[in-house]
Amino acid sequence: MTYTNVILITADQWRGDCLSSMGHAVVKTPHLDALAKQGMQFRKHFANAVPCGPSRASLHTGLYLHNHRSGTNGTPLDDRFTNWAQELRNRDYDPVLFGYTHTSPDPRNIPLDDPRLKNDEGILPGIRPIIDMGTKCPDWRRYLQDKGYALPKIEGATYSLRETTGQTAHNDSQTPVPLAIDKAHTDTHFLTDKVLSYIDSFRGDSLNAGKGWCVHLSLRAPHPPWVAAQPYHAQYPLESLPAPIRKKTPDDEGDTHPWLREHLATPRVQSHEDINKHRHLQASYYGLMSEVDENMGRMVETLKNQGEWENTLFIFTSDHGEQMGDHWMYGKAGFFDQSFHIPLIICSPTTKPGLCDQFTEHVDIFPTIMDLLEIPAPRQCDGYSLVNQLTASQLHDWRDAVNFEYDFRHSPSENQLALDMEEACLNVVRDDHYKYVHFANLPELLFDLNSDPDELTNIAPEHPEIVAKYAKKLLSWRMKTTDRTLTHLQVSRDLGLTDMSRADPPGKM
Repeated sequence: MTYTNVILITADQWRGDCLSSMGHAVVKTPHLDALAKQGMQFRKHFANAVPCGPSRASLHTGLYLHNHRSGTNGTPLDDRFTNWAQELRNRDYDPVLFGYTHTSPDPRNIPLDDPRLKNDEGILPGIRPIIDMGTKCPDWRRYLQDKGYALPKIEGATYSLRETTGQTAHNDSQTPVPLAIDKAHTDTHFLTDKVLSYIDSFRGDSLNAGKGWCVHLSLRAPHPPWVAAQPYHAQYPLESLPAPIRKKTPDDEGDTHPWLREHLATPRVQSHEDINKHRHLQASYYGLMSEVDENMGRMVETLKNQGEWENTLFIFTSDHGEQMGDHWMYGKAGFFDQSFHIPLIICSPTTKPGLCDQFTEHVDIFPTIMDLLEIPAPRQCDGYSLVNQLTASQLHDWRDAVNFEYDFRHSPSENQLALDMEEACLNVVRDDHYKYVHFANLPELLFDLNSDPDELTNIAPEHPEIVAKYAKKLLSWRMKTTDRTLTHLQVSRDLGLTDMSRADPPGKM
């Protein structure tokens, strides 16, 4: 085969609207904008689940949540499923990791005293970690200590080490308190440096002649805690920041639905009523994005200078989005677009530059990588290759909606709403006109996105005929996808099949 370099980059918790190329009023991302012009920007790309673990499971395996069943952070990922790293390793690539995949291992093949079973930030099978860096960050901390920094005892607190001891992010000043770490030493800069160093050493090793490198860079930014280094902390004046999209009070917002009411009753996920406090967090969130953008520019420039760019498949996306005060929420949960709409930019040697305004999903990335490398995608994949969009910008017989899911078992909402574990979930079907949200044992929601793009008014009670139409659409999707994966997986293994690719298009339901 002809080897192509592969780099899959995920930022953590990056909203899909937070790119200047998407028309954001404040956030400036010149380097990612340049990438979008060189390759293909997918403007309607959605995660299939939240939070980190379930979403990344869909990204890596090409499976919807109801098939991979890793529904919450810490739920093991069944080792019957393959993933893009395993498939590329079988093709003589050596997929390596800088960051984290948030994959809880299948315990059936691991001793009960194995420390991996005590941490929900395990490593995706098939990928070789060079820098394993999630909440725990030992390599970065050793690096910082060598630079003379005094670090907190708790590893995860390194990400929130502020210049003013004891100062919170939301003070009375006009700018947030910055990170007490130079911008050349932050976690984002550190990981980017490590990736570039690895690529340089790979190129210099004669044993790798004729081979392509394969890197997964998983950045933590702009995930909380929202503490940006100088000068990113002050890049966005507080008075310039957009106001949150929300009803007048959290109680008013909670009236939309029982789940939302109970979710907002948890203090840590409810956004600040004090707009100044909120804007300090918001400015830091955007500042972390600017830092990632600058490092993406640094990476692309280095790859071009090394002569690697023209032979590199470059993918930039996020695991999921962030509410950032909209609907009175912080974090990622529920059914609002802010939690699920995310960036996707793909550049490859065969990519036609352009914009894609068709609905795409995280489950599409795995089969797309395979297709671009001319490797059959496993039949397990629920997603579909985006190669036709990458080469022709549009595909006529394509999905006209996206589907995503949220499993909220083991959350306070499950108990407060007196739900059985199997009932603590929701499913969404969203097209250009309507968003329908189905709960297992709670009232449904329906939003008219044409007249109510901010999803503030539930019209389900007034439009039972539209509810019925979209409930049927959702049911058809579930019937088409549920358990098909396991059936195909078992049949393929029983018959000894190796070419398990799929040719059927997603179609319209």
